[in-house]
Amino acid sequence: MDTEKTLYTVTVYSENQVGLLNQVTIVFTRRQVNIESLTVSRSAIPGVHKFTITAYADEDTIRKVVNQIEKRVDVLKAWYYTDDEIIFQEVALYKVPTDSLLDTSTIEEMVRRFNARILEVNRTYTVIEMSGHQDEIQALYENLEPTGILQFVRSGRIAITKSTVERLSDFLAEMERRKICISR
Repeated sequence: MDTEKTLYTVTVYSENQVGLLNQVTIVFTRRQVNIESLTVSRSAIPGVHKFTITAYADEDTIRKVVNQIEKRVDVLKAWYYTDDEIIFQEVALYKVPTDSLLDTSTIEEMVRRFNARILEVNRTYTVIEMSGHQDEIQALYENLEPTGILQFVRSGRIAITKSTVERLSDFLAEMERRKICISR
């Protein structure tokens, strides 16, 4: 059995039901798998929400987690992926003193180098936004730290597959075909 821990991205598609987030996180807890990040939003399909969860585990454990999640009544389907199977990003906001921005060109150079952008500038602070991978976001944080970061926040991972088709759409179409065949 492979016991090496890999960062997996689990996507869960569900109806938007109260308490489902708790049910999903309990599955991870029972398997003693720590959630690294969690993002929930509407999907492209009306009435369907998407959970994007990252966690370190071995493949056997993550497969069991996904299977248990799929047993929940309000869950339509769940999948797990490694980083090479998906395209993913995080978003971060950094609030730095405006004086630091005005006193030196260092922050401006960092913003350009990291492909970040300035969202707001006022007399007290400047807010910088960056999207990228976790290590890139951390690198900008470390570069800005000497200038004095007033606040910092990072989103969880958002991800889409590299596949040319939406797996959930295919799954729902197959379920509809089965439903029609059964009713005949």
